[in-house]
Amino acid sequence: MNRRVIILDFGSQYTQLIARRVRELNVFCEILPYNKGIEPGTDVSAVILSGSPYSVLDENALEIDLSPLIGKVPLLGVCYGAQYIARCYGGKVERSSKREYGKANLKDIVEEDLLFKGISDSSQVWMSHGDTIIDLPDGFQRIAQTESIDVAAFKSRDDRFDFPVYCLQFHPEVTHSLEGKTILENFLVKIAGAEQTWSPASFVENTVRELKEKLAGDKAIMGLSGGVDSSVAATLLHRAIGDQLTCIFVNNGLLRKNEFEEVLVSYENLGLNIIGVDASERFWSELAGVTDPEQKRKVIGRVFIEVFEEEADKMTDVKWLGQGTIYPDVIESVSVHGPSVTIKSHHNVGGLPERLKMKIVEPLRMLFKDEVRRVGAELGIPNEILGRHPFPGPGLGIRILGDITPEKVGLLQEADAIFIENLRSFGLYDQVWQAGTILLPIYSVGVMGDERTYERTVVLRAVNSVDGMTAEWSRLPQDFLAAVSSEIINNVKGINRVVYDISTKPPSTIEWE
Repeated sequence: MNRRVIILDFGSQYTQLIARRVRELNVFCEILPYNKGIEPGTDVSAVILSGSPYSVLDENALEIDLSPLIGKVPLLGVCYGAQYIARCYGGKVERSSKREYGKANLKDIVEEDLLFKGISDSSQVWMSHGDTIIDLPDGFQRIAQTESIDVAAFKSRDDRFDFPVYCLQFHPEVTHSLEGKTILENFLVKIAGAEQTWSPASFVENTVRELKEKLAGDKAIMGLSGGVDSSVAATLLHRAIGDQLTCIFVNNGLLRKNEFEEVLVSYENLGLNIIGVDASERFWSELAGVTDPEQKRKVIGRVFIEVFEEEADKMTDVKWLGQGTIYPDVIESVSVHGPSVTIKSHHNVGGLPERLKMKIVEPLRMLFKDEVRRVGAELGIPNEILGRHPFPGPGLGIRILGDITPEKVGLLQEADAIFIENLRSFGLYDQVWQAGTILLPIYSVGVMGDERTYERTVVLRAVNSVDGMTAEWSRLPQDFLAAVSSEIINNVKGINRVVYDISTKPPSTIEWE
């Protein structure tokens, strides 16, 4: 896993997609800010320059010195990357008379070029740029165009550099470029000779070996949530250091019905050395009367740290704190707009390393979410953990609008359990990315038998998404919704109305708080 493809990020919304496509080809890659540079000694098989929201013609265009890259390693420029290479080497880039956005078809492809091996004559690609290349630099040649632009793809001539430079004005990484993945594979494998050796099995083997060397039998602790990331990270650490790892699972009183007990059993079945701490009453006491969503999050985070710290203080000679950081967290924490770094709080144990004077170990920091699940399957983690929907760190605390009380938590747990159990029994659970129930701070009139009721309302929320950045509400069958509504109203005393949220993200968020 040492030899890798480096993707230099100029801020494109598609940069993570490039990395995902490269990983899908079993080629290991890493995203770096365009201005960070590649560390000396890094074994690089190829470099990709991403797109950007900027124009190469802007005064504040993002610029790098290409001399350490051009001719030193196979290079692929995508959109902004292509235009930047063209401009740097004497080509001409101008504003387009119209924004070139959407589907286009390649034509006049140089078929003998390896980049287009197996690509159809009029392959559909996706354009997204406001500039266009008018003239190519000396030493470069066009290898494809479209109906609307003269230069859709170009490359360095064979005698120009020691290693080839390829440039595309379209985005091969998006699904609308129907043969884009093949183009990427042609560049990476046929042209750059990248190794297709990344797999869940190789990741597990390499990571366990590296963890054994890094931790060398030291003691470590880790907070578990019951979710995919922390479970896979803990299992990797356990493979490396065994019972030198102690896991702590805190019940904050805001988990789903029976979740604390069920998750503890699951972890024990995995052989993890785990301590369960039921701090429900403490969390409820600290949250009493708190209604502001952000304040709720802060209280929950603070109390979690306090409880975790108290448990950690009972142990001796612990040197490492495990965290379930994954690659999108790492990428989002780094700004591409300058040398400054913007840190984003991603972990429910934020602040703990400094307070506990421990070093952090993050076994999953180079993996995307889908890769974490594949690694988890390789480790033999059961599907009831790997297949779980995402669940927010503050739990039901941000699904109860208004103040939090044990009575409200109980109501929501019962209603939510009915919703989730029906998703499973109807065969819909795996078709939904995330589902949950929200308790509203309003009452409405109802009738049960001959009696008037004045009780609470819950909202059912189910969405489909890839990464949570955008989400579409799930089109659940009407007979399913009817069954869930009826079961909740008939069985959860205190709720007499059920509604379904049909909002997309954006403009709405997945969670209500």
